Amino acid sequence: MQSALTVRGPHRERPVSFLGPHETAGWRLKVYGITTDGARPPAGLVDAAPALAPEALPAPAVLRGGPEPDRYGLGFAVVHRAGDFCFALYDWWAGENELHQRLHSSPLDDPRALRPHPTPAVFRVREGAVRDHERRAWLRHVLARPDGPDADAYLADRFEGRV
Repeated sequence: MQSALTVRGPHRERPVSFLGPHETAGWRLKVYGITTDGARPPAGLVDAAPALAPEALPAPAVLRGGPEPDRYGLGFAVVHRAGDFCFALYDWWAGENELHQRLHSSPLDDPRALRPHPTPAVFRVREGAVRDHERRAWLRHVLARPDGPDADAYLADRFEGRV
């Protein structure tokens, strides 16, 4: 029986690179880059995504108690120049083991024009590889450490590769 699934073509690996740490408005983030062309996303997108972080992420960065889950001011961002849009994903840890996200996108020809993405998309396959790494790093360095959580070890645990 033939499947009704169609795809644009076979999967082609893309580089995932660690672009560096970023601190803003009390947040400590790891920033990753993914691109269809070259080794790094376009400079305009790489510059615009971290600059937007204070607006995209909730405030305050660290929240203890209250009506919202606790936040720790720790997370990661993925800057992705895909085939159809530029994306900036902002992910942060809350409530001990929850990953929260806000997704922004922009046209390929205007990567600095990041706006909230208009659909309920969460992530693409390549961005999922970063999320999987970050989930495992959170388990290793925060939830499963016998001597207690280590935020610095979590922030130092980074992913690079081809997906």
